[in-house]
Amino acid sequence: MKRAYLIEIHPTKEQITQINQTIGVCRYVYNLYISKNKELYEAEGKFLGGYDFSKWLNNVYTKECDQWIKEVSSKAVKQAIMNGDKAFKRFFKGLSKFPRYKKKKKQDVKCYFPKNNKTDWTVERHRVKIPTIGWVRLKEYGYIPKNATVKSGTVYQRAGSYFVSVLCEIEEVRVKTIPNKIGLGIDLGVKDFAVRSDGKTHKNINKTVKVKKIEKRLKREQRSLSRKYENIKKRGGKSATNKRANINKNILKVQKLHARLANIRLAYVKSVVNAVVKTKPTFITVEDLNVKGMMKNKHLSKAVAQQCFYTFKIWLEAKCKEYGIELRQVDKFYPSSKLCSCCSQKKADLKLSDRVYECECGNVIDRDLNASINLLQAKEYTILT
Repeated sequence: MKRAYLIEIHPTKEQITQINQTIGVCRYVYNLYISKNKELYEAEGKFLGGYDFSKWLNNVYTKECDQWIKEVSSKAVKQAIMNGDKAFKRFFKGLSKFPRYKKKKKQDVKCYFPKNNKTDWTVERHRVKIPTIGWVRLKEYGYIPKNATVKSGTVYQRAGSYFVSVLCEIEEVRVKTIPNKIGLGIDLGVKDFAVRSDGKTHKNINKTVKVKKIEKRLKREQRSLSRKYENIKKRGGKSATNKRANINKNILKVQKLHARLANIRLAYVKSVVNAVVKTKPTFITVEDLNVKGMMKNKHLSKAVAQQCFYTFKIWLEAKCKEYGIELRQVDKFYPSSKLCSCCSQKKADLKLSDRVYECECGNVIDRDLNASINLLQAKEYTILT
């Protein structure tokens, strides 16, 4: 089976320069591919594919100008072109919007390195050999298995730190568990992250004091950055070098705070997934949430985005597959909150503000707990694992 490992690396100053140069070239080529297609479509109504653009770039463009493109790994440049080709194909199929240019400050560009020979992507206890970069020290020792066969890898920068993601071929190992004779229903929400049918509640991590302090600090840094940009506009775009340096420092602070918040949320999601799997149920039932529809509500969109529902579903699916637990998913239109968990009577006038479910049969129960029990008792579902 194939598995990806993401880990922070500690490159030398020379390696940092080389990585930044590769990322910069990949960003430049990606943006060049988008602009070239824009010009071609406006002039002739045609679209230039990734392979044709690669031929034009190597045989025509780099011979006339910008020969520094060839100073970095050709495979990384080729992958940047194919990423642009994939973005255009998704746009033509109606799956996404028109491809946007990559910005330097957003750090959304990664450099891809395939395995060209046996020595590339060699993994040792404390270091990894990246093609054209050389041996790079890992932050965590022994995180990547020694016996794993690395197929390819990606290097990128985030908030001043450098990371490597390697795709490995490892032996599939299923954990033998003795499951309980009962299942588990999980209701995801905004008030609480997850409410289980066994009565256990996983609180919303975004309501903790720690996260609120970081968010407050983030707002302060963003206001400071906004004022610096406003001062530059008032001066007509002219600013001293030290002012630009201060802006770059402020941008790095904002990026680090965003990364810290993301790490806290993802770590919490991982802990919830592990806690759910450790109960060893025979099956787990979740709901196919309409996240896209929930994001349209301006009052809930920020809270929904912070919950990482999709990440929870993907990680839970992987863990259930590893432990041999059946993962069920009910349809997004299944009225789990409106049905009574005792008599199955539907309460059509249930509002979002009603946090306690009261039924005519005398059942009085928490709204989310009632939904999780209904998910446990659902008869129609799709098996994911």
